[in-house]
Amino acid sequence: MTPIQFRRHLHAHPELSFREHETAAFIEKALADEGIPSRRIAETGVLVRLEGRGDLRRATVLRADIDALPITEHTGLDCSSLNAGVMHACGHDMHAAVLFGTLCRLNAERDFDGTVFGVFQPGEECNPGGASKVLAENPFEGYEVTAVIGGHVDSGLETGELGFCPGEFMASNDELRFHVRGRGGHAAMPETRDDTVTAAAHIITMLNAVNDDKALLAIGRITANGATNVIPDEVSMEGTLRTFDERVRRTAWKIIGGVAASVDAKFGTRTEVDIDRGYPCVRNDEALTETAERLASEMFRARRLAPRRTAEDFGYYSQRYPSVFYRLGVGAAAGRSHTSSFAPDEGAIAVGIDFMCRLAKAVAHQ
Repeated sequence: MTPIQFRRHLHAHPELSFREHETAAFIEKALADEGIPSRRIAETGVLVRLEGRGDLRRATVLRADIDALPITEHTGLDCSSLNAGVMHACGHDMHAAVLFGTLCRLNAERDFDGTVFGVFQPGEECNPGGASKVLAENPFEGYEVTAVIGGHVDSGLETGELGFCPGEFMASNDELRFHVRGRGGHAAMPETRDDTVTAAAHIITMLNAVNDDKALLAIGRITANGATNVIPDEVSMEGTLRTFDERVRRTAWKIIGGVAASVDAKFGTRTEVDIDRGYPCVRNDEALTETAERLASEMFRARRLAPRRTAEDFGYYSQRYPSVFYRLGVGAAAGRSHTSSFAPDEGAIAVGIDFMCRLAKAVAHQ
């Protein structure tokens, strides 16, 4: 099976996060047909281990995510989704195809040092993140992991381009939920009720002070089920917190709680704060990124990228091991990811395989 055939099968049979049962079974069979043994990890993920030469305790980890999104596809492709309301709209089928092709080539050549692990990871698209479940099983225990390598397709780059950002690359993501409660009542009778709406507005205004180049806090949903002359008993708000620094992130959590408490003291309200802690920051190892960027410039075209506030559960790997996460160009014609018309250029698969193979060998040899 070619990597493109592999990708088209996955694209036609997408599955949501932590439900990738048929996806994992297909990957296992495709690997077995190539003589590559594998085992399950994190229930619906697949783990491969290939041994090269030299010190087999030194390990390089290659990672691809395999879950899809709850989107109805409208690409018109021959391999369009056969699963209603589910689509590989983020390119994870491309990521998996690149990893499959890379493992097939490394397995055939065995021209690398140490041990190479391949992780087809489930559940990147939702908390708690499949990466956290993979690491919870300690699959690399007893090995010295010298690098974890991962990538993501990017229609902002043309096919043949790869993008890199040393240091902080992608933000952490926390989901915020507030429930501001008090005595509702007639708007014209302030002495008989608490102003839950104004209290909520104060919380939003005060939280704006968190925003700077290291952190972004935004409230995207407010529900106040009152009327023109009715103040409701409860106002609910939902938002997101993104940071590029784990210390800043922890400080922001404390600030959020402090703001809610100070507003409650002023307005007599009771605010419940729920911080659903998501993925950590993706931080690229500077030395690994320099190696990756140099190799890309020799083979294809390398571009330096700015940090971005989108999030990736690859951050779990980068918090524990030296890691590099890059962007793989799929062309502007692909359209925007996370939309029903996203159709990346399959020519990027060959680029991704060539690059990942060479990078895996390079870091394993260091």
